[in-house]
Amino acid sequence: MFARAFRVRANTNIKGSDRRKLRSDVAAAFPTLSTEQLAELIPNKEELNVIKIYSHKGEAITVYMNHRNPILFEVEKVLYPTVYTLWVYPDLLPAFSTWPPVLQKLAGGADLMLPGVVVPPSGLPQVQRGTLCAVTLLGNRAPVAVGVAVMSTEEMLAAGMKGKGFAVLHTHLDHLWEYGDKSYPPTIAPLVMDSAAKESAGDEEELEGKEPVPSCSPEPGQHVDIRDLSLKDRDSCAEPLGREELHEHRAAEPAEDASTEEAEDSRTPQEQMDALFNQCFFHALKCKVKKSDLPLLTSTFLGSHMISCCPAGKQLDIKKSSYKKFSKFLQCMQHQKILQVKELHKGVESIVEVDWKHPDIKAFAVPEGFSSACAAQDSRGEDREQVYHAPEIIPLYGVSPKMIPLFQESGHRKGSVLSSSEVRNIIINYVKSNELVDETNKNFVKVNAILCDCLLDKSEQDEISHLKWDELLSRCLERLQPLHQVTFPGQEPVVRKGNIEPIDITLAQRSSNKKVTIIKNLELYGLDPQRVANTLQQKVQASATITPAPGAKDRVQVQIQGNQINHLAKMLLEEYQLPRKYIQGLEKAPKLGRKK
Repeated sequence: MFARAFRVRANTNIKGSDRRKLRSDVAAAFPTLSTEQLAELIPNKEELNVIKIYSHKGEAITVYMNHRNPILFEVEKVLYPTVYTLWVYPDLLPAFSTWPPVLQKLAGGADLMLPGVVVPPSGLPQVQRGTLCAVTLLGNRAPVAVGVAVMSTEEMLAAGMKGKGFAVLHTHLDHLWEYGDKSYPPTIAPLVMDSAAKESAGDEEELEGKEPVPSCSPEPGQHVDIRDLSLKDRDSCAEPLGREELHEHRAAEPAEDASTEEAEDSRTPQEQMDALFNQCFFHALKCKVKKSDLPLLTSTFLGSHMISCCPAGKQLDIKKSSYKKFSKFLQCMQHQKILQVKELHKGVESIVEVDWKHPDIKAFAVPEGFSSACAAQDSRGEDREQVYHAPEIIPLYGVSPKMIPLFQESGHRKGSVLSSSEVRNIIINYVKSNELVDETNKNFVKVNAILCDCLLDKSEQDEISHLKWDELLSRCLERLQPLHQVTFPGQEPVVRKGNIEPIDITLAQRSSNKKVTIIKNLELYGLDPQRVANTLQQKVQASATITPAPGAKDRVQVQIQGNQINHLAKMLLEEYQLPRKYIQGLEKAPKLGRKK
């Protein structure tokens, strides 16, 4: 329903009697909510807004906002919770689990098929056809989607778990989620272990003669409601935790026997992911990275070095760790004086120094099965080819002070960040709601006072009374603040001001009338200048050097002998898959032809 952009029609504050009616409707729709929870969800005094929107199919939808986040949406007089609400009340709806890769499909508008539903040992929740359900990812109780069951649980099992299971209405990562603060799901560990897991844990405890390890985690990142825990669970959670340092360095200790593996199995998914990041981090520093590689882009370190150190059957996912961002993980390592990270450009960080004599690196033992690969890596040295993934670059627009009157009707303020399609929808909606389409020629729009002030120069204001649709939209985009969003693999999206600078390729004359090719701005695209220089040097058999880029603080440029633009074009366009529009200077390549 929200996989595509929607149009905002109105934004108003809900007052007195309307709030009471809404609270009554919510209580009727979700009877498991207590009086206190209802008062928290629909507060008496805090700001609570209602927004009328239309989906791309034209469906009228009412969205209720609290603390700038959508908390409920209503379609045809039926109320549905958003993922923001379900993260606070994860047990509000019966939940079905699926695999993490399925989320991208659901966010793109797909329904949840039964082969993608994970059947736990305890069995599926009992629901009827038409029951409103939540969808979670395996290992985390935080819902990521809301949908309606297409068949009952009995029918699902009778069908052999084949066919469509749920009609998905709303997901994490869709446009309704983007209308909020764009926060990510919390890690909510299961409160009660499955019976099979309990038996397994009991066997391990008998074998080892140890006290049972509590299944709940008191970390602040895990939103476990204490009211939902039994007295036994509360006592176990009251146990002091002195194991933080142990987990921090657990990856540096060799797994000598099966008891270590059993202890690891008792940890929460978040603790296991923290340990996996530590293991891959120390493994990469010990076997993959050399002093000659520095400075090394953090994205390259994660994507090429750490991921290659990940054990078979496991996958690094920073969102499932306690760090949430790779930059925070590296800050923690920097605090321990293992390495030093420097921001060469906003959003582009590099590892500039590593203390290979640090006790944690020296004490790390390479896991079994990696030793031969580590030795082979040492012999290959700097010739090892790195896997590069181009960043995703999206042009965005910010609402400038002059354009506020045009955008405030749709609920946007100064600095609001919008995509070009969102700007287009807002302008179209504004024109139609104010009846500005010319009656005689629908290709033209009448210029009212607000459009005049926002889009016309002073010299034009007395002369222009109508604008064509395309001219109206182009003038609007020109007067908004240009921004762009860059997303590097494994990192959070970064929004920067202005348009992204292209990779700049120029030719220069040196002594004896020799030409050199100069390449700038590689860092902005996650490319390591030293790697590019080494690769070019091997391909064209010419000398390549790295020098500071003039006028650009903390940036470098690659300089290579001769006109090498044809080789550069092949590397950037074909090997690195960078769009041509982000490369400047390819027209200076020497023309290939017969020499006369």
